[in-house]
Amino acid sequence: QVQLVQSGGGLVQPGGSLRLSCAASQRIFNINHMAWYRQAPGKQRELVASMSSGGSTSYADSVKGRFTISGDNPQNTMYLQMNSLKPEDTAVYYCNVRKIIGEYWGQGTQVTVSS
Repeated sequence: QVQLVQSGGGLVQPGGSLRLSCAASQRIFNINHMAWYRQAPGKQRELVASMSSGGSTSYADSVKGRFTISGDNPQNTMYLQMNSLKPEDTAVYYCNVRKIIGEYWGQGTQVTVSS
């Protein structure tokens, strides 16, 4: 059973940066796309960034220009680089890998942006 293990969250001041990592326990084949979601208290989970198997990326308008999604296939790891963080970015962040059939989720990591 594949597991996605996340790391890299924490507390950061507004304007700061964090990088989230999501490592798969084994190589995943037939990936359709990879993505990062987040869920703030009292809100629905929302898509933050995604990357297709061909490498195309897309971002929520709220993070465009500040966040970057990337993947390192040989290391079975994906990343979310977050710059110029704002208090409204505070949420639990989840990585997601979707196959042609089936998907995997990370355990979630808290990101808190506060002074």
